[in-house]
Amino acid sequence: MNKKIVPAIIAKNQNELNERLLKVKKYVDLVQLDVMDNKFVPNTSLFFDFFLPKTKCQFEAHLMVQDPEDWIEKYGYKVDTVLVHYESCNNPKKMIEQVKTDGKKIGFVLNPETPISKLTGFLNDIDQVLIMTVNPGFYGSPFLSEMLQKISDLRILKPRLDIEVDGGITNKTISFVDKAGANMFVSGSYIVKSDNVEEAINTLKKIVGD
Repeated sequence: MNKKIVPAIIAKNQNELNERLLKVKKYVDLVQLDVMDNKFVPNTSLFFDFFLPKTKCQFEAHLMVQDPEDWIEKYGYKVDTVLVHYESCNNPKKMIEQVKTDGKKIGFVLNPETPISKLTGFLNDIDQVLIMTVNPGFYGSPFLSEMLQKISDLRILKPRLDIEVDGGITNKTISFVDKAGANMFVSGSYIVKSDNVEEAINTLKKIVGD
């Protein structure tokens, strides 16, 4: 399966978004936008009417919000993939239909405490699963190694599924999630706060053989 390094962008305003996108967009073909409403998680990011520049990159929105349906209705057209936390989704089947009707890809996100058994009825209908290896909401949260088993179990259950991992992904942890079965690796602070973004991305790519 294709392996991808995916920088995660947290931004409080358009200037921060522009600055961080400028740092990463030359080196990858997919960027994750972290959307937070200060309710589902205790932080705010990209919770405004943002503008995305024309670029070769695709964008996925990781919705850490209490009302994903409302966000999708307002802003879903701006991105290529919508990633919804299962924990905030009132009607997963309706959510899948809504996003796919809009011509977008959809994935569900699992917080560390949420078992993959919650998704077994939807795995044939979604494009990817994002497994959180931290408690979500901030750059630099500690990596939870106990999530590796969840990744392995999901890979066995669905061998061709895009499995994305987000949280604490650095040059010291990425090999563990790679071996567990992930093929998409989201990295926030390790990339965005690096003095040399290109070098940070290339280091991660080399480790997973991308």
